[in-house]
Amino acid sequence: MTTPQVATRSEIAESDKWDLTQLFAAVGKWQEDFAWLQLTYPKLQDWKGRVGESAQSLAEVLEFEKSLELKIERVYHYASLQLAEDSTNNEYLARIGQVQNLFTEIGETAAFVVPEILAIDDEQFAQFIVDPALADWRIKLHKIRRMKAHVLSVPEERLLALGSVALSGYDDAFSQLTDVDMKFGVLIDETGREKPLTQSSFSSFLVKRDHELRRRAFHQFYAEFEDHQYTLAAALAYSVKADIFRARARHYSSALEAALFPDDVPVSVYDGLIASVRSNLKPLFRYFELRRRVLGLPELHHYDTYVPLVPEIETRVTFDRASEHIIAALAPLGKEYVDVLAEGLRGRWCDRYETKGKRSGAFSSGSYGKPPYILMNYKEDVFADVYTLAHEAGHSMHSWFAQNSQLFQDYEYPIFLAEVASTFNEELLTHHLLEQTSDPKMRAYIINRQIDDLRGTLFRQTMFAEFEKIIHAIEESGDALTLDVFKSEYHKLLETYFAENFVVDLELDLECLRIPHFYHAFYVYKYATGISAAVALSERVLSGESGSVDAYLNFLRSGGSKFPLETLQLAGVDMATPAPVESTLRLFEQRLEELELLLL
Repeated sequence: MTTPQVATRSEIAESDKWDLTQLFAAVGKWQEDFAWLQLTYPKLQDWKGRVGESAQSLAEVLEFEKSLELKIERVYHYASLQLAEDSTNNEYLARIGQVQNLFTEIGETAAFVVPEILAIDDEQFAQFIVDPALADWRIKLHKIRRMKAHVLSVPEERLLALGSVALSGYDDAFSQLTDVDMKFGVLIDETGREKPLTQSSFSSFLVKRDHELRRRAFHQFYAEFEDHQYTLAAALAYSVKADIFRARARHYSSALEAALFPDDVPVSVYDGLIASVRSNLKPLFRYFELRRRVLGLPELHHYDTYVPLVPEIETRVTFDRASEHIIAALAPLGKEYVDVLAEGLRGRWCDRYETKGKRSGAFSSGSYGKPPYILMNYKEDVFADVYTLAHEAGHSMHSWFAQNSQLFQDYEYPIFLAEVASTFNEELLTHHLLEQTSDPKMRAYIINRQIDDLRGTLFRQTMFAEFEKIIHAIEESGDALTLDVFKSEYHKLLETYFAENFVVDLELDLECLRIPHFYHAFYVYKYATGISAAVALSERVLSGESGSVDAYLNFLRSGGSKFPLETLQLAGVDMATPAPVESTLRLFEQRLEELELLLL
């Protein structure tokens, strides 16, 4: 029997790939901009020692830096997207390496700018900030001055810039190991055919009706991680060490505080999320028991938590049909939003399908004035991929509105806000799909999907956030982070966040080594806060509340012009209180009650 192979790039239709010529018409054009950067960035030195001479001098250096950053962003964007297409391509690997090295050099050269801005005395700065020459830079300068206690001297900033790439080597090692080197073999599927097991196809196996197939996929997948567990543990440990090094170097009390400070998010918001979710786990346990009963299983394993509870529903959805669902669902946001997104999805914003060497998962990635591209590994038999596409489309439209409403220096929104825009789209998609059917089975299927989404985004990501806090605290206390420590701490959380009649297979302890976000710590909590804010905003829009659509679109347009909590307050949600999280937990329980009535 011939084993099906993952397609290569050349075997995929051009219409199913993103069109990177909108960034650079050819590699030669990219090389021209790269050469321009190499030639131009040393001119930054002309302002060394002169940044605070006058408002005009300050404006000049900021504008020159902006000219560099516009090209830097686009050069990096192109190189990183190419590498995401095929991480085995030596040309792409070399190109991203060139970019990283150049960034280090530019960062070293520019290291004097922020310290000199911070060295301007308060009285003089107050005069500068009202000068018309700096009118476009007031927001940016306010954010820079706020960091005063955490910016170092020029020599120290130079050293941090020199070490930036070296300090992130664990991430490249993790990506190369998990995306390229690790081989998961093949499985005989429910039709008797051999199918490759990959990082991307793993999710396809977990939604199969065949319990034995799910079990084999789970154990075979984690067997490969077990073979590399010490290497992965070392990479994760060094990512934590790097976080703590940066935090201590910049005089933060902890790595967590360092991660939250730029967004002006109090640690109490992070801790409050964990406390709210931990105190509301009973509905989650009730859902697991419902799942066990409906599936007719004597006990529930992790690999039983993704298969839809309604087996009769056809769930093969083409990419084009998924796009149609999403566009229709977002109609309440108005013509501009829908028209731009439709053109992007039907055009070539999106790289649609899995190919050999392609990065796993999904993401949205934009650069100023250019398309906000979407990477997918779309599977027609994984209904969750429709939601993933809606999620990434939310990010892309956030980027599009911000780019078209803000100056370059103010357009980039923080991740805290990004996760609101993406999960908002998922909420509207669920509402649309439920409106489209009167079939109880289909309704149960969609409600089940929303429950699983809330489970995965609110409960699961909060557990992840708690794990990140724990392992950083262990390292900060002076204790060693070993493989056994990672697995032990993760196992404790698995026992807390899952019901008593839920079997926690020992292999699941290894999950802590395979989550990419753990190598970029203190990100995942934003999924949980994001869905809580998104639920609140979507309920306002769907209820037809006066001004709610404009408030939401203004939220998208705001980009990074305000801090996240203030931005959300203006849109109608106060994340400094537990109310949005608790409201989302109530939605989970409400949906669970509906599902119990439909299935029992």
